[in-house]
Amino acid sequence: MTGPHTGEPAAREPQTGRQAHASRRNFMRKVFFAGGATAVATMGGAGAWAALAADETDATAAATPSGTATGAPTGAPSGGPGGAGGPGNQSITEDFFGLTTDGKRIDDLFTVHSEGVTTAPVIAAANAFLAQLSDTQKSSTQFTVHSTEWRLWSNVDAYDRQGVSIADLSDEQQALGKALLKSALSADGLETTEKIRRINQAAGEAIDNTDSFNEEAFYYTVLGTPSATEPWGFQFDGHHLVINYFVLGDQVVMSPCFWGSEPTEIEIDGTTVSVCKEEVTASLAFINSLTEEQRTVAVESTAKSNESMKAGAFADNTVQEYTGIRGSALTAAQKRKLLGIVEAFTGRAKADVAKARLAEVRAHLNDTHVTWAGGIEDDSAFYVRVHSPVVWVEVDCQAPGPLAGAYGASQGSGATQMHVHSVIRTPNGNDYGKELLRQHYLTSPHHR
Repeated sequence: MTGPHTGEPAAREPQTGRQAHASRRNFMRKVFFAGGATAVATMGGAGAWAALAADETDATAAATPSGTATGAPTGAPSGGPGGAGGPGNQSITEDFFGLTTDGKRIDDLFTVHSEGVTTAPVIAAANAFLAQLSDTQKSSTQFTVHSTEWRLWSNVDAYDRQGVSIADLSDEQQALGKALLKSALSADGLETTEKIRRINQAAGEAIDNTDSFNEEAFYYTVLGTPSATEPWGFQFDGHHLVINYFVLGDQVVMSPCFWGSEPTEIEIDGTTVSVCKEEVTASLAFINSLTEEQRTVAVESTAKSNESMKAGAFADNTVQEYTGIRGSALTAAQKRKLLGIVEAFTGRAKADVAKARLAEVRAHLNDTHVTWAGGIEDDSAFYVRVHSPVVWVEVDCQAPGPLAGAYGASQGSGATQMHVHSVIRTPNGNDYGKELLRQHYLTSPHHR
């Protein structure tokens, strides 16, 4: 582990509570950089990428064309399904390139410009949270904005995480952490995060394993220094719940974000608590708005495998060609249904952030493709992928997993709406705001 502003190891006190040891993650960080240069240089801007990498490696980035993958140790971006949440899906020595259809990025999709997003509240909340952390907590929690910590997230319960966990925060610190989430998320987004955590706790109690499944093993990290002008962000990371939130001026990139639950519905204190229903309902509404002829194009399989997700954790460089039905083949009403799937995710951010994100999506709606697998009935298990140059959404009904006993299911049996994984990403290099970060370092006079 490194301190927030240096590449030197930072002293750590023994961890307490449910905070996981960071040894594996530290090892992974080292492997990331043992294999070669960290960043790619574009448009002749090798100095910009060298600045990005300065805090993580002494290597100087070599200049390469902006629209092609770099010569990372593992070659071109690759990787199988990314739903399992483990690093085995894709070599962790790969430099970040982003989701593409063919290993080549589309240029000029994302630019540094004014979007009118109000970021002052989230800046203030992040500063207040950091101010109340002890030096030891802060050394485990704050990293540079270009740290690989962005990419070291996982939806798996047993994954070793950096940062500070809810379990190891005082009541006052917990309140400040929640205030940070509240400043970034809509009411629906905040409620969804709370429900995922509560269900994780209740399910852990149901199977008598709250050491692994609880509402406190969720971790905060802050990337960079909260600022109105310089790039920074934060990450909230735990089982079935990951939020990456990048800020540059009045622009926000909230991706990748992972939302899931097992089960998606459970009784807590006499009340039924459900989560992840919006994306399921919106997806079924879309597929059932199609004609039979359109469904023959959209549906690649009427069968649903146990796990279909392709761009979950450790799959930042997934290459996936467009498949399914194209937006240009949809009626206006069907396009609104398609946007409804995306809105289930964008609506978890503040209204102004969601508005800016949806404007991007609408601009490429005719070039958006939707692929479906599984049934189309109200209770069917299914997989849907929404894929365009600027947005990637997956909703995946999976087989019962380690929490199957909490709802009377058998682990590994058929896929079900009671276990849902979903993710939203920004293809072509702007996950984690990386393309905006690149442009900032290229164009800001004080970074030249």
